[in-house]
Order: sequence, then C-alpha cells, then structure tokens
Amino acid sequence: MMFLCFIIDYLISNSACLQHEKELLMYLKRTIKTIAFTALMAFTAHTATAQDLLARQAPVDKKMKTLDTLVLRSILHKEQAMSPSAQLYTEWSSKYAHRATTLPDSLRIDLRDFCMPTDRTVVTSNFGRRWGRMHKGIDVKVYIGDTIRSAFDGKVRIVKYEARGYGNYVVIRHHNGLETIYGHMSKHLVRENEEVKAGDPIGLGGNTGRSTGSHLHFETRLCGVALNPALMFDFRNQDVTGDSYLFRRNSYQGESAQANRLRGVPGGEDNAQTSTAKKKSGRSANVKYHKVKKGETLSSIARKRGTTVNKLCKMNRIGKKKTLRPGQILRYS
Repeated sequence: MMFLCFIIDYLISNSACLQHEKELLMYLKRTIKTIAFTALMAFTAHTATAQDLLARQAPVDKKMKTLDTLVLRSILHKEQAMSPSAQLYTEWSSKYAHRATTLPDSLRIDLRDFCMPTDRTVVTSNFGRRWGRMHKGIDVKVYIGDTIRSAFDGKVRIVKYEARGYGNYVVIRHHNGLETIYGHMSKHLVRENEEVKAGDPIGLGGNTGRSTGSHLHFETRLCGVALNPALMFDFRNQDVTGDSYLFRRNSYQGESAQANRLRGVPGGEDNAQTSTAKKKSGRSANVKYHKVKKGETLSSIARKRGTTVNKLCKMNRIGKKKTLRPGQILRYS
C-alpha cells in the first residue's frame, strides 16, 4: 500500500499531467490510504477478540485440568484400596522397620512393572544364617553414591537412620503386598509418606550403620516376615524370576528353610510343594521352564524344547492364540 502511494506521489510531482489527472491521482491515493487504515483496524480488532477469547478460555481450561486431576486421583485411590497391600495391612506406622503379623493362606505377588534396586550384579552375601544369626536379606555390592531405586510402585513408610543396624534406610510398602527395605545408604532421596514409582531414586549407595563395606542390604518382606529376595529377584541377570511369585503359608517353613534351599521356581511354583509331590509319587519330578525371548512363539518354543504346542498350553493353562511377552515364564516339562 505504501509503495503504491509513493508511486502516485512521484507521478504527481514529476509528470506533466493535466490538473484533472492530478486530482484523479490524489483521489486514488486517498482511497488506497483509507483501505489500508480499514484493514489495519479490522486486523487489530480481530487480534483483540482472539485474545479475549483465550483469556476467557483460560479459567475453563484450568478448571477442566483440575477436574481431570481429581478424577485420576479418585481412580488411583480406588485401585489402591483394592490392592493386596490394602487387604494385608491394617496399620501404617513409622515406629518400626518390620513387625510380623498374620500371613495370608496364599498370595500371588505380582512382579511385573518392576525395577531392579541397583544395576550392580555382584551379590556379596545371600539370605540365610551368617555369623551365628539370620541374615534376612541380600547384600549387593554397590559404591558410595550409586543410585538406589524403588523396586515397585508404592508408598514410603520409613526414612530413618539406625546406627547399629540398617544405617540410613528406607522402607517402602508396595501395592502388590510386599514391603522392601534398603539399608546402609549414604543419603536419603525420599520422605516418609511419599508416593513412588518403580525406578524412582530413593537413596544413594553407602556404608552406614552396621556395615563393613559399601553395599546395599535389600530385604523383601510379606506381613513383616522376611522372604528370600532370590525367590523374586535375579540380580545377576537383572531380572525377576517370573511374572509372579506364589506364596503359600502351608508350605512356608520359616527363614532357615528358605536359606537351606531356594523356595520358589520361576513362575511362582514352590519347591517345597514339588518336594512333597515327589515323595507322594515315589518318582523324581523333572520340572523345567523356558523364559520367553522377543519374537518367540508357542510353535518355536515347542520345537526348541522337543514338545508340542498342545502340551505347552495344557501345562501353562493358556490358549493356542495366547500372545507371549518377552520375559514370560513357561513350563515345558
């Protein structure tokens, strides 16, 4: 627009136009300016209107976001209220690290959506009797400052320091029914009553409390009773032993028995129960398992293990069209 006005001014001042031609050019210039001004005002009004609409919409968006958050929290609270931990535990206290209560007759502990507490793989001390007393966890070699993570989703029950025991330690109650304890850390990274997700940093590796070198003391407890973490966690392979672990009270023979033989095989079956079956049948039960790898199918596993798809489905109580997940445990013998 401004360029056109410039050209018109040039023609008026530098041409030998007649008077009526100059008047015509002047009229054209005024018309162009009027159109340009009108367009500018319309654009400004439109922008202001759009800004007004955005301004009016902002509180609505904020309210909807708040509503969505409340609905999500409500759903999470309902799910947690139906979780195994809500059924197993009646008390929430930070006064004690663990206190044995009544064990359930049976409980299938969901091990999916897990995170290894540390990416270190060297176990320096196993679960069992040690130096004349029970060692109720597993010691994993970590270095001071290594990140220690929550094994499952849950809520932090205790964050404390115990000079003659755990040192700096954290206790987390998980939705799957377990409580895990992380001891001898150099620093806490969470607070009591804080919700955590599997893999969230909860502390740093250390050598605090009753410890002779930097390591992570890791315990898994059910209703305050120590279970061998090796039943569920394979630190060497940085994996869990299966999708779930089946605990049965009638075959639970105390902490010493767990130390003498590793109760629980991949998939949650119980070696104590298998041993009983052997005695009753009078023959050796040769139970074998296969861990599913990416891309494997029932057919490929059957060929690899020298069995049939029908037998795999029968032993694992699954259908032929079952979609297999990497890491899933299947019995094949």
